[in-house]
Amino acid sequence: MKMRNIAIIAHVDHGKTTLVDELLKQSGSFRENQRTAERMMDSNDLEKERGITILAKATSIEWKGHRINIVDTPGHADFGGEVERILSMVDGAIVLVDSSEGPMPQTKFVVGKALKVGLRPIVAINKIDRPDGRHEEVINEVFDLFANLDATDEQLDFPILYGSGRDGWMNVNPEGPKDEGLAPLLDLVLKHVPEPKVEEGPFRMIGTLLEANPFLGRIITGRIASGSIKPNQAVKVLSQDGKTVETGRISKILAFRGIERQPIEEAHAGDIVAIAGLSKGTVADTFCDPSVTEAMTAQPIDPPTVTMSFIVNDSPLAGTEGDKVTSRVIRDRLFKEAEGNVALKIEEAEGKDSFYVSGRGELQLAVLIETMRREGFELAVSRPRVVMHKDEATGQTLEPIEEVVIDVDEEHSGVVVQKMSERKAEMTELRPSGGSRVRLKFLAPTRGLIGYQSELLTDTRGTAIMNRLFHDYQPYKGAITGRVNGVLLSNQSGEAVAYAMFNLEDRGPMIIEPGDKVYMGMIIGIHTRDNDLEVNVLKGKQLTNIRSAGKDEAVKLTPPIRMTLDRALSWIQDDELMEVTPKSIRLRKMFLDANDRKRMEKSKAAI
Repeated sequence: MKMRNIAIIAHVDHGKTTLVDELLKQSGSFRENQRTAERMMDSNDLEKERGITILAKATSIEWKGHRINIVDTPGHADFGGEVERILSMVDGAIVLVDSSEGPMPQTKFVVGKALKVGLRPIVAINKIDRPDGRHEEVINEVFDLFANLDATDEQLDFPILYGSGRDGWMNVNPEGPKDEGLAPLLDLVLKHVPEPKVEEGPFRMIGTLLEANPFLGRIITGRIASGSIKPNQAVKVLSQDGKTVETGRISKILAFRGIERQPIEEAHAGDIVAIAGLSKGTVADTFCDPSVTEAMTAQPIDPPTVTMSFIVNDSPLAGTEGDKVTSRVIRDRLFKEAEGNVALKIEEAEGKDSFYVSGRGELQLAVLIETMRREGFELAVSRPRVVMHKDEATGQTLEPIEEVVIDVDEEHSGVVVQKMSERKAEMTELRPSGGSRVRLKFLAPTRGLIGYQSELLTDTRGTAIMNRLFHDYQPYKGAITGRVNGVLLSNQSGEAVAYAMFNLEDRGPMIIEPGDKVYMGMIIGIHTRDNDLEVNVLKGKQLTNIRSAGKDEAVKLTPPIRMTLDRALSWIQDDELMEVTPKSIRLRKMFLDANDRKRMEKSKAAI
């Protein structure tokens, strides 16, 4: 059967996964009465909850005698490590763009990578039925974007389709007809995307995705570059520098058929398959016939920009809610994660009780922490810090700069510009984006953006949308003012009492509930002033034997501020930690004892 391999590229929430659902339905991958879930490709719990694609996944459909392998790519630049490897497996790309929002920073990130490897894109303008759609302007924006990304004349001559992934139709005309469904898109893929390039020689394949299976062990997904493979065939694994990692036999070959993987007896060059049976081979390694001596070149991965410390939990409540608490199990889990996720970098600290985890952004690290706490891990994590570079020629310190696009109502644009300038951001563009909204573009240091998302939503009453993308490294921009409020700290251990919390309300809002367990040095609220204050949240009401009307009315508390994982991660300061367990997220000082904190402040002042 003839083949085509394509990737679907789009910004977050522009409709990639929904379009793949419709393609699977219309190509006959399901029985007519088969029950199907919404966003089938987002199989991970976190993906369904957050509504984003985190892991790249492959599927395939049959159309007019051809097999089309489709790869659904993540839209966030934080998961770009997935994207860079995926693009080496495909020969074409569908660039999906919202008819109102136009090309956004994350689209630019993935499209830039796709154009660099020589893919010829098909542009699909999605959500054409939006009342604020402006498809003609969006086409011009897409063309300008491609030109800015140094696209060749051949890549700039891209075909355009209009439609709605949710309603399941695409056509060369924005008005339709709609009754042809997605057939025009599939026909265009067969016509525009070349067949997979097949090289001469024995079996060779570069590992692209890695996963662990309880029955089959390690499963490696990739595209076969040359030759063919059968179960029980002897293979060897070469690392990037050409050294042999291991030799073994393939126990199973799995091919993507719809959303399921089915075992097959033989796979040929050009097909995307998953192989099992090897215990050490990983992402970017070359899986090949024993006669092959040279490794294939893998796509280079962009360096990490943000780092965090993952520390063994040493709070008084350690081990009460999770079952995986020791440094050994945390270490094994982090190194296992780094094997499959090449954008992550793990380093062990000298004391062996903490690890430096570096990644593309806060979101990537937050997803890792959330996954670990659901698996039963307990740990403490520090505030994210940016990874600085040193310019060898000039000796200057360079820091990562991001391109930030904020869509906001006109009335709130002033406060956004003010807050961004406080974070050393430079505005590069301001233009209306329709419906009394404006689009602001900035170049801002990554460290200034840590923690800004929740503040932005507060300032704009939840109406702003912020998108970020790594731009380049530039000279250090100077100090940036951090959080202005201090914190309220518990000075005792026990359970929080409503009466004590009621009396502390004028000191600032709380972040805990009555009855929550607290300990000395734990953060229980936000102080209204800029200093930290130790308070007693365990103090109960003094009971007397004199009663009078109105003395015992119920205490009415202001609801506490909910600290989600993402919000807490960006809110804490350098001397604070977030304690993460399967049941709770607590904030605390790094040094729980007040005397230890004073000693640290004195030593810092002396330096």
